[in-house]
Amino acid sequence: MAVLAFVDTLEGSITKSSYEAVHYAAKVAEKTGESAVAVTYGDASNDDLKALGKFGASKVLVHKEQKDMNPRALTTLMQEAVAAEGADVVVFAQDFTGKAVAPLLSARLKAGLVSGAVDYPDTDNGFVVKKSAFSGKAFAMYSIKTEKKIISILPNSVGKEAGEGEAEVVEFTPALGDTRIKVLEVEKESGDGEIPLTEADLVVSAGRGLKGPENWQMVLDLAKELGAATACSRPVADMEWRPHHEHVGQTGVAIRPNLYIAIGISGAIQHLAGVNGSKVIVVINTDEEAPFFKAADYGIVGDAFEVVPKLVEAAKAHKAAN
Repeated sequence: MAVLAFVDTLEGSITKSSYEAVHYAAKVAEKTGESAVAVTYGDASNDDLKALGKFGASKVLVHKEQKDMNPRALTTLMQEAVAAEGADVVVFAQDFTGKAVAPLLSARLKAGLVSGAVDYPDTDNGFVVKKSAFSGKAFAMYSIKTEKKIISILPNSVGKEAGEGEAEVVEFTPALGDTRIKVLEVEKESGDGEIPLTEADLVVSAGRGLKGPENWQMVLDLAKELGAATACSRPVADMEWRPHHEHVGQTGVAIRPNLYIAIGISGAIQHLAGVNGSKVIVVINTDEEAPFFKAADYGIVGDAFEVVPKLVEAAKAHKAAN
């Protein structure tokens, strides 16, 4: 018996959220007296796959012939892995792939699904999973009573702890069948940032307070000095100042970085819903009544055109001193 964790890859590298899924699965396996097994596909190196043992995986099943993120094919892969390992619990990251595959697997296995979990399950009273509700303003507890259980965890909710160990890597190549979906091409979003938004620990975001796309360079400069990803509010994406994949919020990407810096963003509820899980929020705004200040851990009432260049210089000075 095992607890399975789905491991996704990005250009041959294991995603940060997948390490968290493996660690989460290992913690669940400790509670249930089972082992944690990772399931993946594609071209990740054997060394990287073996290293999943540091996060609690005893074994990694890898389907090297499956190269692309075809949700139906990956659903079949996970279904076959559940059968092969006799698994009753499957863990996904709540990322783009997890959002596509977990519901399909839930339907096939007739398994209860809790998406967006923010803590480990309570197994002392059945199988109870905690998740956010009402746009992050409250928490809800869900009891999964089906034999098979599926959980997807919000990135950066429980973190990951690297220890010792090496996982056994086993090629796992069940026939995935005719999925009726063919991935013809994968086009990578272009942008100034080198760090994918969903993988970032630090995020620098800005809104209409920057007055125009021509003023965005100082945001990029600050992100570069901090090693952060860049993001924006929905109006900025709608006005095409920035690409839509940088839009964070209820209708955009939901993120939970360790640090979120909001520059010239008022903090409407739709935006807060996508970022209020951040560990630390810093707000820079000229309007001291901006709603965002109520959610901020630190706030600067000031002109972004004066404050941000000073932050850039401070970041440069800090790097030079270290």
